[in-house]
Amino acid sequence: MGLPALEFSDCYLDSPQFRERLKSHELELDKTNKFIKELIKDGKALVQALKSLSTAKRKFADSLNEFKFQCIGDAETDDEICIGELKFTLSFPRCLLTNSLLTADNTDRFEARKKYDKETEKYCAVLEKHLSLSAKKKESHLHEADNQVDNVRQHFYEVSLEYVFKVQEVQERKMFDFVEPLLAFLQGLFTYYHHGYELAKDFNHFKTDLTISIQNTRNRFESTRSEVESLMRKMKENPHEHKSVSQHTMEGYLFVQEKRSFVSTWVKYYCTYHREPKRVTMVLFDPKSGGKTGEEDSFTLKSCTRRKTDSIEKRFCFDVEALDRTGVITMQALSEEDRRLWMEAMDGREPVGLAQLDVIGFNVMKKFIHAVETRGIDDQGLYRIVGVSSRVQKLLGLAMDPKTCADVELENSEWEIKTITSAIKHYLRVLPGPLMTYQYQRSFIKAAKLDNQEARVTEVHALVHRLPEKNRQMLELLMKHLATVASHHHQNLMTIANLGVVFGPTLLRPQEETVAAIMDIKFQNIVVEILIEHHEKVRENRGWLLCHCLLLYANIIGAVSTLCLSTLHR
Repeated sequence: MGLPALEFSDCYLDSPQFRERLKSHELELDKTNKFIKELIKDGKALVQALKSLSTAKRKFADSLNEFKFQCIGDAETDDEICIGELKFTLSFPRCLLTNSLLTADNTDRFEARKKYDKETEKYCAVLEKHLSLSAKKKESHLHEADNQVDNVRQHFYEVSLEYVFKVQEVQERKMFDFVEPLLAFLQGLFTYYHHGYELAKDFNHFKTDLTISIQNTRNRFESTRSEVESLMRKMKENPHEHKSVSQHTMEGYLFVQEKRSFVSTWVKYYCTYHREPKRVTMVLFDPKSGGKTGEEDSFTLKSCTRRKTDSIEKRFCFDVEALDRTGVITMQALSEEDRRLWMEAMDGREPVGLAQLDVIGFNVMKKFIHAVETRGIDDQGLYRIVGVSSRVQKLLGLAMDPKTCADVELENSEWEIKTITSAIKHYLRVLPGPLMTYQYQRSFIKAAKLDNQEARVTEVHALVHRLPEKNRQMLELLMKHLATVASHHHQNLMTIANLGVVFGPTLLRPQEETVAAIMDIKFQNIVVEILIEHHEKVRENRGWLLCHCLLLYANIIGAVSTLCLSTLHR
């Protein structure tokens, strides 16, 4: 099991669980840094101590065998497994590893961590001062304090985002920035010894696999890094619009008033609220470690009442009554807006549903696919080359309009193939939900992460038949077309893998844009590859199901006829 992904949206909540996940990343980076330093030390000893070459060589190989990279996410790709499990059994390694590996990245991370801790202390100090303001002070002082705490909170939030981004980047870069120089180091060793040719020959297949894995991992990193950085910038600009979709109706920090020995104290808790069972859970916050202490309390909500400012010395307070305990629990939110959100969450609201595919969409897709297969099936870069946006919008507008759809002549040179292919992709992207639905998105990803290839194919096809009828029909239509495109890959250069890269994020886009979702793009591509490669199996399964239903229907008719005849005889 790899490291959990660090979500930028969690920086806003700054929950104890998020701090624990962040700490696990820091420990892993420290462990990696320590491992690299040890490996450098062993390499130097190996070169210098020729008399004890055998011992030093074995220690160096053992250090590599015992270490395993931890990847981000709940599963690893074949490339990440190949890189992560460095199982070398070499006889004569030499050369020195430089001290510069990952030094710059770790220095940035430590500086970001110092800045993060400093802003945390500053944020907590100003927040405590702000929350302790007396209601009897002048309104101008309160307004000034509110502005101060908002500025500090915003600064703290931005520093937290930058720190998480730096940790995420270092965590990913180590997979190739360290392993690639190590691979070059090992390659140079084989030419030093008299039997280097034999060793290099045995090592060649491993070197080829590892080189491909490194390149694939680097390519994925480059593609995901820009998206992660873009997501970070979006969340800096509009933090409230990119909050994570939590399993809880509401969560965050609250101060709870506790009476002890005739004295009232305010204790900080991280609270969560579930609307359906009306269950409130409070986890005591430890200011020293910045995380939870393990003490947890929960109760069933009965009612929630807003407290007036003049009725208590603290602001932003509300009273909560529980069904399974006596008395009133007074809680203080972090701000007036925060209290409003808690109050609305405890009242409860329902989400809006989604739309469906229609007949016009099927006709348009069939028309577009026919044009691509008859006019441009051998065009290089098919579906990779993007058409002009205005032309794509115009084509879709004409084709989707019942009044003008009959006048659209796709055989006309007016419509380029890249415009038609872009229209197909755009149509799939603007559907209210992904073609393979949000409901089964995680199930398809889990299927792609299975170790056994046959099990992957079976599970993916089983999930396809659980899709709504219109979604499944459109998916079959599209997969049959993409299989045809892939069969001409010698001419159009669009292999099954290339088509998976193009259509994976569109057909299996997640409901929420998160770092974990970006890391799962590679598995979305795998699902599409399986569907293209085995598209005939889907149709065969459908035929088998149809025959099975017809047979069941015939048995039911026979049983009813027999029952009717026996009734007439009586």
